[in-house]
Amino acid sequence: MVEIVETFADVRARHSDVGTVGLVPTLGFLHEGHSSLIRTARSACDIVTVSVFVNPLQFGEGEDFDRYPRDIDRDSHIAAAAGADIVFTPSLSEMFPEPPVTTVTLEALTDALSGRSRPTHFAGVATVVTKLFAGLQPDMAFFGRKDAQQLAVVTRLAADLSFPVEVVGCPIVREFDGLALSSRNIYLNDLERRAALGLSRGLMAVADAFESGTVDAESLEGIAYGAMAAEHLLEPEYAELHDAYSVVNLNTVDRDSFLAVAGRVGETRLIDNIRFDLTDHGIVVDRGVRLPRPVPEPT
Repeated sequence: MVEIVETFADVRARHSDVGTVGLVPTLGFLHEGHSSLIRTARSACDIVTVSVFVNPLQFGEGEDFDRYPRDIDRDSHIAAAAGADIVFTPSLSEMFPEPPVTTVTLEALTDALSGRSRPTHFAGVATVVTKLFAGLQPDMAFFGRKDAQQLAVVTRLAADLSFPVEVVGCPIVREFDGLALSSRNIYLNDLERRAALGLSRGLMAVADAFESGTVDAESLEGIAYGAMAAEHLLEPEYAELHDAYSVVNLNTVDRDSFLAVAGRVGETRLIDNIRFDLTDHGIVVDRGVRLPRPVPEPT
């Protein structure tokens, strides 16, 4: 039975003297991607806390903060089924007793990609993640690779600020047809959802091209962008190759890196990427994990 806790102090009290503490930070409206993170945390940690907080700092003007889906009873059920011990559901006043005057920025990592169209987004993410790391004091924190730029930001944040937490990046979970799982997929109608497959279709073609010997960024980016542009309901925003840690642009795949895409389908902005990992046996592509069957409609 999962326990719902609303304050930092009460969560810390439950974390005390229990061994390794794992944290899975979320905006809520959990899906199988979140469940995968929770299961990974469960396998590595003695206690697992899932935070659910729709963070106003990471939503810009005109974005979907007010309509972002919220259902804490559903989230608690999903978190419990995946193995969580605690669901941390702070109020706005618990997270921000006063309007914050302290923010955390990592401009070198956030000027590119989504930072161009969402200039305040990553400062909002970094500030809240800093509060979660300081207030909950986890030993390990688990993030999906779907937002590769966010993962780079959080990893660098923990290192720069000397948080004693290991940031663990976990593979993207995809629906049976390849679409990356996202809480925002609920916004898509049937036609928009089919168009949204242009993101993942392009990335899978990039992975195929890389495995056939194509390594230059211009060619790979063109494959991904072309697949998005072929969908008339999908407006491409970018397709770019970047270093996995510094988020600098790359001309070729020669290190840990990711090719990220973003596009807008109707009023919904979606992101996706594939990761290139440098191993002892060369560079391998992480395409994510594809579910074997369609995801049931949320209830």
